Amino acid sequence: MKKHDNIVVDGSLRYSKLRISPMAGRKNQNAELRKPEILEGYYRVLIEEGLEGTSIGKIASHLGIHPSLILHYFKNKENLRLALIELMIGKFKSQHLLKFDHIEDDPERFTALINMIFSYKWSRTVDPGVHFGFYYQSFRDANVAVLFREMFQWLRNYLYDEFLIFNSKGIIQVNDVRKAADFIVTLMEGLEFHAQFLGHDKPFAEFADTAKQSALAVLKNKLI
Repeated sequence: MKKHDNIVVDGSLRYSKLRISPMAGRKNQNAELRKPEILEGYYRVLIEEGLEGTSIGKIASHLGIHPSLILHYFKNKENLRLALIELMIGKFKSQHLLKFDHIEDDPERFTALINMIFSYKWSRTVDPGVHFGFYYQSFRDANVAVLFREMFQWLRNYLYDEFLIFNSKGIIQVNDVRKAADFIVTLMEGLEFHAQFLGHDKPFAEFADTAKQSALAVLKNKLI
């Protein structure tokens, strides 16, 4: 067995042992801390400036850091953008929003789920201006389109799995569970369009409740 530069080699390269310096460990730790901070700063600047008005310089200024530090961690603006979209998707998947295992009663669990997905809290998990700004980009950027497709498919599949259980227990009555899940996701997404263009400054919850009641009528009366 030979040793080369702190790497143990046994001829077949079955394994290697690397000594990581304390400095390297600190750099990795710093990256884990700084990346989320930079992404949060990017998100805040997007809310204030919009997609067109946001730049690495403005993000750096908002955070009080040099622009080169952002490039150090993300290499370019494209990587930064995709990382933020992935962070947004992670917010929607957050377990604290869709965690209902503590509710033992199935009808109550179903009600809690429906109340959550038609709530202002769920709809504003991500700022709608940022959400739909990236949605617009998904029509022109294949990478963004893939991420958005994965996000909506994840939500549809989550609802599909839940509806299968509720349908088997008679809590809802649908003929096509997958189509029912598609319908609910589409109805949910329409709430922000209504709030922005048709709401006339009325409370978000007012029309959201109308949409929720429509969803319940469809799910409980075999309309799909």
